[in-house]
Amino acid sequence: MMIKPRYLAVAIGLILSNAAVGAESSTSAIEARLNAMEKRLQLAENRAAKAEARASEAEKQVKQLETRTANNEVQTREVAKTAEKTQQQTARVAQRTETLANNEKSTTHGDDGFTFSGYARSGIIMNDSGSSTESGPYVTPAGQTGGAVGRLGNENNTYVEVNLEHRQTMASGATSRYKVMLADGQRSYNDWTGATSELNVRQAFVELGSLPTFTGAFKDTTLWAGKRFDRDNFDIHWLDSDIIFLSGTGGGIYDVKWGDNLKSNFSLYGRNFDDLKDDNNNDTRIENYIVTANNFAGPIQWMISGLRGKNNQQRENDGIQGSSNAAETGFHTLLAYHGDSFYGLREGTSKTALLYGHGLGAEVKALGSDGRLTADANTLRLATYGITPLSKDWSIAPAILAQQSKDRYISGDDYKWVTINARLIQKITDNFELAYEGSYQYMNLDPRGYNSYNKVSGGFYKLTFAPTFKVGDISDMLSRPEIRFFASYMDWSKELDNYSSSDSFGTDGFTAGGQWNFGIQMETWF
Repeated sequence: MMIKPRYLAVAIGLILSNAAVGAESSTSAIEARLNAMEKRLQLAENRAAKAEARASEAEKQVKQLETRTANNEVQTREVAKTAEKTQQQTARVAQRTETLANNEKSTTHGDDGFTFSGYARSGIIMNDSGSSTESGPYVTPAGQTGGAVGRLGNENNTYVEVNLEHRQTMASGATSRYKVMLADGQRSYNDWTGATSELNVRQAFVELGSLPTFTGAFKDTTLWAGKRFDRDNFDIHWLDSDIIFLSGTGGGIYDVKWGDNLKSNFSLYGRNFDDLKDDNNNDTRIENYIVTANNFAGPIQWMISGLRGKNNQQRENDGIQGSSNAAETGFHTLLAYHGDSFYGLREGTSKTALLYGHGLGAEVKALGSDGRLTADANTLRLATYGITPLSKDWSIAPAILAQQSKDRYISGDDYKWVTINARLIQKITDNFELAYEGSYQYMNLDPRGYNSYNKVSGGFYKLTFAPTFKVGDISDMLSRPEIRFFASYMDWSKELDNYSSSDSFGTDGFTAGGQWNFGIQMETWF
């Protein structure tokens, strides 16, 4: 048997040790002990090798875990960046939507001095024959009662708003704000349109805010008087349709706070209807007054209004079913939800409103603007829209408007319509996007001969493709300015051409069967 050197050394030591106490052990006993020791050493080596292998495997797993952790951290940072970007986009969309919806909202704090802001749109439109064509968000018969069908690739006018403001903060902390708005609208393409100008002072009012002597519920309220758009109007911009539009001349108070999350606005507006002739052929001036309480509880808005136009009941509306007298009074209410997400489903913004009006309040959108509504008129309207990013390069904005108005101008008349619309935006570069818009509107109109209108029913649709250039945030659907090239195709039921001899449908060159429109348009606000 071959004895390893280290074992030989051990054996010699044992022999010498045993020799000191007596040499009674035999060579076989020594060899047995050496074999036992060798086995124990071999087992120890095996255990050490296994321990080393387990340590190596553990180290490998630690490295893999560290790698996965590092990758997860990178992915987490990327997700966080994406989420932050989406939140920023959503915030910008919400902020722009709120700015458009509440562009008259006052502030009690801000830079003193003069400010200038404005809005404008202008463009040219033609049909596929290179000649003039009919267009407009309210081009259908239902448009006469507020049935918008979408504005993209469907406008031919120049409209301009110019706003001048002056703000001042007093030593006491009280603030003042003066605003005047000039506006003009044109359908002429000429450079000089003074003869047909509609230049108008649409707003001129003063606000007083943060009055130090106001306490309790009236602390930090804002008083106003003059001619203005109400601060809390809001709309569906890409339809060019207000959800509620209250305006006129009057006064009121904003932000009366009843609690941390509950506030009210109160106002009195005056408007004028067309003058009436009395028995002596003299004009009788008809003034309509609107008293409104607008209440907010978090995202919930409840608005209620009463209207009165003294002597307006003398007005008569004629139709084939006889005549009906206009209303002298009326009321109106709105219940709305202002969401900070896309219907609670994803990032974005959304608004939904249900409106009802009776008598003079039956013009539920442009409140108090129609003096021919009958005392029995009833109108119910639903409006909802939302904006949401689908990805970093796509966003969508759907909208629905639906309305039924009965006994509106003639006893027994009935105007029903619904519009479904969606605008889709695709980012191509930081300065170029593709816009797509589709609209469908169904209408069933029975005017009972009012204004010689005929009973009709049918559908209308419009499809628009608009390559668009922008310099602002391309991911924000409502950022401006932008320049659009567009192509629109529209068609409708042939029956709708018979509604009226004075509306757009059925006119020469604009009949059912399909229409192409092409053009270019700019739009800006700041």
